[in-house]
Amino acid sequence: MKRLAILASGSGSNAEKIMEHFQTSAKAEVALVASNKADAYVLERAKKFEVPTFTFTRKEMDAGILLEKLQDENIDFVILAGFLLKIPVELTRAFPDRMVNIHPALLPKYGGKGMYGHFVHEAVKAAGEKETGITIHLVNENYDEGKIIFQAHTALNELDTPDSIAAKVHELEHKYFPKVIEGLLG
Repeated sequence: MKRLAILASGSGSNAEKIMEHFQTSAKAEVALVASNKADAYVLERAKKFEVPTFTFTRKEMDAGILLEKLQDENIDFVILAGFLLKIPVELTRAFPDRMVNIHPALLPKYGGKGMYGHFVHEAVKAAGEKETGITIHLVNENYDEGKIIFQAHTALNELDTPDSIAAKVHELEHKYFPKVIEGLLG
């Protein structure tokens, strides 16, 4: 059985959907939820599923502490679900083609440093886009530039606000992210 780790920085609604999806899977289990924020709500969500948690600072991540923890836990696959720090090169190299991220827009548009969450939805609205969606991609050493695995689209109209765009995108994330991860596991 594959051992999955989820890295998240915030509320963790995607992490919860992933934990829910894999709790009865014969293919994989969520073995760890790790966060760079000790007060991130994702840690509470992990407790609900009895998934061990781990917190770390950016400095500890950059020093290899997170990589050590993932190796100690025999993690096979890493999932970024609302994780806001740039992944160190050593960590991406340790999990080649085994680290995936979800982005709340159709990359390559609206990606890169500082483009996450509400900032993305505000930019999509300001540009007058007729559609947006999600992109699930492999993680490399650059923000949002890894190989695209999957995209799903949703239509927008002039009445949409950044909040309504966020709701549409969350619906796509929750529907597709766990299934795409399962497909990547072989």
